[in-house]
Amino acid sequence: MTVSAQQVAHFRTTLLWPLQIRPGFYGDHVRPLRQFLAGDGGVSAWRPVDDEFTEDPAHFQERHYKEFISFLPSVQRFLYGEGRSRSRSPDDPALPAPMEVYRRHDVSGLRVWVSPEQEPVLLQVAHLDLYLFLDEDVVLLNLEVFANQLPLPLALELLYRFGRAYPAGWEEDGQGHHNLARVEVLGLQGEVLAVSDTAERERYLRFACEHRSPFVAAQWRFLLRPLVMDFGDEPGEVRFRLVEFYRMPMMVFLAMDNPRALTREDFIHITQVAHVPPGDPIAPGDPILHNLEANNFFDRFWTNSAEGPNTRFICTGNTLMVVGEARSPHFMDAERGVLAQFRHQHFVVFMIAHFHRAALLSFSDFLSEAVNDLDVRNPVSVRRFKRRIWATFQNFLTFTHRYWFHQVSELGHMRALYDRTRERLGTDDLYEEVKEQVRDMSDYLNGDSEREQADTVLRLTVVTVVGLVMTVVTGFFGMNLIALTDEPLWIRTLYFLIGTVLTVVLVMLTVARSRQLAQWLESLSAERKPTPMLPPVRAAGGSAGPVGSQRAGRPSGGR
Repeated sequence: MTVSAQQVAHFRTTLLWPLQIRPGFYGDHVRPLRQFLAGDGGVSAWRPVDDEFTEDPAHFQERHYKEFISFLPSVQRFLYGEGRSRSRSPDDPALPAPMEVYRRHDVSGLRVWVSPEQEPVLLQVAHLDLYLFLDEDVVLLNLEVFANQLPLPLALELLYRFGRAYPAGWEEDGQGHHNLARVEVLGLQGEVLAVSDTAERERYLRFACEHRSPFVAAQWRFLLRPLVMDFGDEPGEVRFRLVEFYRMPMMVFLAMDNPRALTREDFIHITQVAHVPPGDPIAPGDPILHNLEANNFFDRFWTNSAEGPNTRFICTGNTLMVVGEARSPHFMDAERGVLAQFRHQHFVVFMIAHFHRAALLSFSDFLSEAVNDLDVRNPVSVRRFKRRIWATFQNFLTFTHRYWFHQVSELGHMRALYDRTRERLGTDDLYEEVKEQVRDMSDYLNGDSEREQADTVLRLTVVTVVGLVMTVVTGFFGMNLIALTDEPLWIRTLYFLIGTVLTVVLVMLTVARSRQLAQWLESLSAERKPTPMLPPVRAAGGSAGPVGSQRAGRPSGGR
């Protein structure tokens, strides 16, 4: 199959890369992490982003209002926080959102080469954001780029190769498999800030061998700074590591002059652009073609009419694509049209679904790491394991009640896109799996706590029995067994200390041997009844013998 050479009037893609960060964004780490990312001391280019609800209502745009009202109240509080109620004290501050956004303003674009022989393509950067979530060890890198007037084959080639954290392998000429041949990160004046290093094969191989972790390409390491790789040698206070596949989730906006002219083969390549190279043929019997439209397309607005909107939504879980008509004012309207929805409502839907998946994978990874670090023969390891499991249980409870949404909107197309994305990502099944893992860990901790309590009660019972004997003996002879009333104070103090030391030693010995004493007490109190003897079974020949002593195959009676 070949892709038609139709022009893409406006090309826009948004990468959403989930990562796991250490230390997490919770508890005592919140303020240092905020200060670290906010660039105290000039070490960071990230700056906090004020949400749409600014101090000046004149800056509140209609697109912000439409984004706000598109979601259910619980999702609104998650995205934007809560305002100050008039019924409360005027000094009562507004509750901030549990999600925070940081943005870099020093990157203006990316100059990318699909192959060394082709001319580079300039992708302008619209946003470069970092999303943090309170009480979760997950961060989302959001990179939105756009370009105009690209041939469709070139646009699909960019989508296929763009957004890969590291090369999957290398060609004979040294170029990486499936990734862009070269990427240059450009500053505000067009200067080159960073260059990709995917051709350095030996460096990637050595890092994977030494650290058992893939090496992230240079352009992504630069964009994430001052965050550094968790397994790398570069010093840094906040570190990140991969939590999903190296292929980053992406949103795609394709404005075509005549989208209705696209063939089914074109849409097959568009749908599978994250997995199949645009130039590779796809056999008609390929399983990906089975129910392609029913599984991936949302055609509510795909109408063949002059009025439009002629917009097709394609959702594969890892990608969300919007294909429409560039000549349609509604489709290209960045304030009220489809483009505005793509950059706001659709992005939020896509972001929430992938945040859910990344957070659940982070929980599962944390539990697995805690179990691998457990040594039941080491009390220090056991105590550390318990602390980590309880912390995970509390964070998962917070995640469930603060971030987990089965529905985010009552709008039909928003609800359909969210449901389809979650279904393709399998977040419901993943949630139940992690929930079961957390429940198993919690049951283990509860059972271990009950075992320790029962063991403590057992030891105290033994001590009580020994103390009861001493109490009865001293009570029988009276408390004045040794008369010290007329003795000097120092003698009485000496006897008191001697008695205290002997009592403490006796109690300690009793506690140390409490398990053996408990077994001895149990053996004394056990009342075993003798097992009744069964009468012997007499064989057919008249002699007494055990049951089943007759030879096999020989009937016991009859002739």
